[in-house]
Amino acid sequence: MASKTVKVPKISCGHCTSTIEREVGELEGINFVKADKESKMVTIDWNEPPVTWAQITALLTEIGYPAEV
Repeated sequence: MASKTVKVPKISCGHCTSTIEREVGELEGINFVKADKESKMVTIDWNEPPVTWAQITALLTEIGYPAEV
């Protein structure tokens, strides 16, 4: 299992965190997603395969919440 915590500067409210948690959580292989609006940090645990970090960051960008690299 892999795990990463990244900054997502566009998080501004509870709706943002809910959207991130719901959308990323729907990817096959995601075990845990937690977004925090105060710190603007997102923690994700996943199994590789079936999902890769590149796929996760692509989805974050697609839904309007790109991660800082």
